[in-house]
Amino acid sequence: MSTALVTAPTKEPISLAEAKLHLRLPVDFLDDDILVERLIQTARERAENITRRRYITQTWDYFLDDWPDEDYIEVPFPPLLSVTTVKYKDSDGTQTTWAATNYIVDIKAEPGRVVLADGISWPSDSLYPSNPIEVRFVCGYGATLDMVPANIKSAMLLMVGELYERREEAIVGQGINQVELSTEALLYSYRIFGF
Repeated sequence: MSTALVTAPTKEPISLAEAKLHLRLPVDFLDDDILVERLIQTARERAENITRRRYITQTWDYFLDDWPDEDYIEVPFPPLLSVTTVKYKDSDGTQTTWAATNYIVDIKAEPGRVVLADGISWPSDSLYPSNPIEVRFVCGYGATLDMVPANIKSAMLLMVGELYERREEAIVGQGINQVELSTEALLYSYRIFGF
């Protein structure tokens, strides 16, 4: 199983203005804007990796080596918004788009799922030897910043603050600091296990 990003998010879950307010930087102080924007992206990527979620709407491909034994495929990176296509390659490399009437998209499950429709079975064709099954899906809380939960945004702001304040400092042998503990606590309830 592997994934590939198709369409990246068009914005970050926290704005430059929010980050500057958190850092107590004057709005008209522009010298560090590029740095702060990069730290916001770094914080988002770190938080997404910790929670195994995606925050702002984005599109991914999920590849499987075989059809599951269950009657569903769990889709990574909740929350799932939609499934665009389910495709598979036969042993000759011919790709087929599986009809959407063969499955139900369960966006309420955590993580979301592609569930076989009543009376339908997974295709029985011999599959291509490498990444034969592709599920293209859209995930995230939505396209706007206000749809991302406050705890996630607060954790990201803590990360941005820590990265900004300690960007040149190397701390050796001090273990986990209070900011890391607070960040983990804020993100804990959003973690998805199993992917």
